[in-house]
Amino acid sequence: MAATLGLAAWAAGPSNGSQPQGNADYRLGPGDQIRVQVYQNPDLSIETRVSEQGSINYPLVGNLQVGGSTIGEAERKIASALKNGNYLKNPQVNIILGQVRGSQVAVLGQVQKPGRFPLETTNTRVSDLLAAAGGVTPMGDDTLIVTGTRSGQPFRKVIDIPGLFLNQKGQDDILVMGGDTIFVNKAPVYYIYGEAQRPGPYRIERGMTVQQAVAQGGGPTARGSLNRLRLTRTGNDGKQVESDARLTDPVLPNDVIYVRESLF
Repeated sequence: MAATLGLAAWAAGPSNGSQPQGNADYRLGPGDQIRVQVYQNPDLSIETRVSEQGSINYPLVGNLQVGGSTIGEAERKIASALKNGNYLKNPQVNIILGQVRGSQVAVLGQVQKPGRFPLETTNTRVSDLLAAAGGVTPMGDDTLIVTGTRSGQPFRKVIDIPGLFLNQKGQDDILVMGGDTIFVNKAPVYYIYGEAQRPGPYRIERGMTVQQAVAQGGGPTARGSLNRLRLTRTGNDGKQVESDARLTDPVLPNDVIYVRESLF
């Protein structure tokens, strides 16, 4: 991202520490490139990168810890250091965020290209990272989990993936922050055996019934019967219970559907 944020405000006069929406909450991290400008003091204007320890080496005052600070907080830290060191009476400090390199988000689990992705902009959303990772695999779940920290507190949010792209839950397409992790779990599965065309494990779709589950397995063979289905389900106590399955029964995770031979 080009280092242009805040240039108009700088040309107009000293900064009051405010940043455009989308950058106000961004927290500086190792590798971020910033330009520090002090009004009417060009000798104190520098371009630098935040070190791996989260600090910058600033003229006169030495090392300053800015990692984890918002841009406004970092501006105030530098201004306070200059004022407390009796270098300037009322320093007006402006920080322009250049290239964002230190902030990364891990996208893991059932995605096409899992890995760590740099935040190229400060308004990157969950859908952007999911697209960068190539989307969800065929066996991926319909939900994802975002974990990280917000305001120094642990953060966790479960998000419906179809809703991100169908505009049903646009408010869930939240901004991600450096250090976040996006995880897509495996979708729940069921198993179909016996006289089915394609026996094996299958992904459970939302609201799936036994009839739809058998159809996903290709339906019964010539010897099989939809009227002779057995369902094995694991109860809350861990015990397996067998019963005759009705076509309208819902399918639950780890259900086993057995297609028996027709009596005739």
